Amino acid sequence: MRLRVRFSKLGKIRWTSHRDVARMWERAFRRTALPLAYTQGFSPRPKVSFGLALPTGHESVAEYLDLELAAEKAGEVDISSLPARLSLALPAGIDVQAVSVIDDRAGSLQEEVTSCTWLVEAASVSPAELSGLVERALAADSLVITRQRKGRDVTDDVRSAIVSLEASATEPVLLCELATQPRGLRPSELLTAMAPDLEEAAVRRLHQWIQRDGASREEPLPLPLDATGAPHAWERAS
Repeated sequence: MRLRVRFSKLGKIRWTSHRDVARMWERAFRRTALPLAYTQGFSPRPKVSFGLALPTGHESVAEYLDLELAAEKAGEVDISSLPARLSLALPAGIDVQAVSVIDDRAGSLQEEVTSCTWLVEAASVSPAELSGLVERALAADSLVITRQRKGRDVTDDVRSAIVSLEASATEPVLLCELATQPRGLRPSELLTAMAPDLEEAAVRRLHQWIQRDGASREEPLPLPLDATGAPHAWERAS
């Protein structure tokens, strides 16, 4: 049986790396005695796979992982109790929002997620200045940045990776949807593309999206409206 877990990462825990968060989950699985399935071979590992890595220092109300339960014990697990049980076994700031059974044939989160929605607060810029940069970015035919890939500097046109972009009229905050495929665009890279000296003050991932063959997009594991704890309208991302 495959399960998908949706969780948030808020507060001071945002400074914990993706690798260390994975270790926290391993400890939580042991504490809750969850009967995970394991790989075969010389060094068996639990069948757990994480979604897109969240940059260290960013918050999120839409993180995901998939896991597989051992077939012989899967029927003994009360799925409805898992959000509360796992949350208690995890550090403060990581809270499980939902757990659901998924099709064994479902693709991996790394392959399926096509874009993410972000709330980005920019540093040292006024709302009016930021709105002007947004207008210029949306009107541009190309937005070129230089970033590292496999140890080399590579120049990329990232304009097509901006699915949507808007600025608050009252705060230096952006609401944007950025593509993750074929090459993902991070919020920090978006700001660099808009202006080389533009920097992040606070960032929160609000959604991850899957879109297949032109169909309506969907979340890997949706929640009821307003259940994510995401800021409403243009509340600050900090």
